[in-house]
Amino acid sequence: MTATPEKRTPWQKIKHFLRGNLIAGFLFLAPIVVTVFILRTLLRWADNAWKWVPDPMRLPEHIGIPETGTGIILVFIILLTTGLLVRNYVGKAIARAIEKAILKLPGINRFYAATNQLFISVFKSPAKEFKQVVLIEYPRPGLYALAFVTGVAVGEIQRKTKENVLNIFVPTTPNPTSGFYLMVPVEDTIKLDLSVEDAFKILISGGILNPESPELKDNKNLITNTSSE
Repeated sequence: MTATPEKRTPWQKIKHFLRGNLIAGFLFLAPIVVTVFILRTLLRWADNAWKWVPDPMRLPEHIGIPETGTGIILVFIILLTTGLLVRNYVGKAIARAIEKAILKLPGINRFYAATNQLFISVFKSPAKEFKQVVLIEYPRPGLYALAFVTGVAVGEIQRKTKENVLNIFVPTTPNPTSGFYLMVPVEDTIKLDLSVEDAFKILISGGILNPESPELKDNKNLITNTSSE
């Protein structure tokens, strides 16, 4: 017998309306506001970048153009040059030495480590590391978790297991860059057509954001019916 959903009081309807629309508005506007704020801050910093350069080396003054706007070119050159340096053998050694020195400074080391991890999480594309989105029964049979296939187990691990084993990363919510590494037989995984990016949206939002699908629209009353049983 299918349970009928309970009727909501006017106050419950108002609360549901306000909460749903406030959350939807926040999730839409917050990324835009943060992006605009960061870009505005970076542009201001770029415009002031020439002030860090000694007078004889200030190119805009010598060729008679305003410094405003050209700071972006300077920042681009600095980033490009730094990237070229830290990607070669000598540059990597220097970068590691600088990082070790910073990590030894009390107080500053924690801030640097957190900031470094944040930028790695933001700019590192998960699609390059995660090859496939799957479902696995975790942490016990009957419960399912979104997971990412990172590769196929090789060597001794594969030889000493009865089944073909995949390397699986089970992310946490709301920070999917941390999680658990599991080795799971291929037969125990359920392959999904969900993209890595959509899986990240689900994980970061704790399931609030879901990719559009006919199945979800057809079953929109599932939660209400289940909770009223």
